[in-house]
Amino acid sequence: MPYTPDLDRLLTPGARFTDEHGAYLIEAHPVGDIVLPTGRVVGCDPLVCPEAEPFTVTVPPGRHPARAWVAVVLREDSEVDRRVAALELVVSDEPTTRWELAVAGDQDVATLGADDYFGYGVDAGAGTLADPTALAVLEGWDEDRVEEVFIPAELPSSPVPGLITAVLDEASGANVVTVATGWGDGCYGTWIGRAADDRVTSFVTDFMVVPE
Repeated sequence: MPYTPDLDRLLTPGARFTDEHGAYLIEAHPVGDIVLPTGRVVGCDPLVCPEAEPFTVTVPPGRHPARAWVAVVLREDSEVDRRVAALELVVSDEPTTRWELAVAGDQDVATLGADDYFGYGVDAGAGTLADPTALAVLEGWDEDRVEEVFIPAELPSSPVPGLITAVLDEASGANVVTVATGWGDGCYGTWIGRAADDRVTSFVTDFMVVPE
């Protein structure tokens, strides 16, 4: 079995994790809807790799709410930092009964070792779950425009680090919602939640902030 984080615990408002550095208190923050005109979902660092392949599992096209799960870092019960622990695309409100690793292209879970997972590389500290329609527009932007929209001199004030929302395809409304990826650059896996009847409940990218 490949690596699967304890998402049931992570995706719980008020959950508390501790390690030698301090405590991590989980908050859930809505970050608006993600518009998926094709129903295909891409997990990527959109500033570096907007051409990433979509996951093989699709969802009903339309607007789907998204949540950022933020870990408030506490030392002696005072907030010293906050980091996005996970980004969730909510497909259904049904309870999630199991999680599976999201794969793209010809990735095969059977080839993974016990602690391995497939993930997307982050090199600009930003992550998203978005429709290829929006990312195709972003691919055509020059560096200045990308910086102006997604790396502004002053980030909007938000309890969610790195939160930026921009509609990239006016015709369909397809947008890109970015959040800061945990402690920064790395390789982050996305898991798909399924209900008892096997329907998809959510896509969750884990930014590996809280201790195991």
